[in-house]
Amino acid sequence: MKLFDTIKNPREIRRKIGQNQQQFWSAIGVTQSGGSRYESGRNMPKPVRELLRLVHIEQIDLAKVKKEDIAIVEYLHETHPDLYKSLSKAIKAKQADVSAAAAA
Repeated sequence: MKLFDTIKNPREIRRKIGQNQQQFWSAIGVTQSGGSRYESGRNMPKPVRELLRLVHIEQIDLAKVKKEDIAIVEYLHETHPDLYKSLSKAIKAKQADVSAAAAA
């Protein structure tokens, strides 16, 4: 899923991870009733879609992300693109290994 992609079915995502509406939506700062409306088809604003993607699809704990971390990643990407690509590939391979081990 890419940045700001439309999330077609947030209810399906929520059910897949086994959370109730309160748990799922409060993790991104949305009330249960607001989340219910999004699950019923109301258009989701871009910031809410992006938070949903980051927290529930990419599984990023926003409480642990610091502005400095983002600045470091941007600096690395701009000044050392080959190293950035290499690290990105290594992380993806590690995540694939973890996923495969969990499925076994």
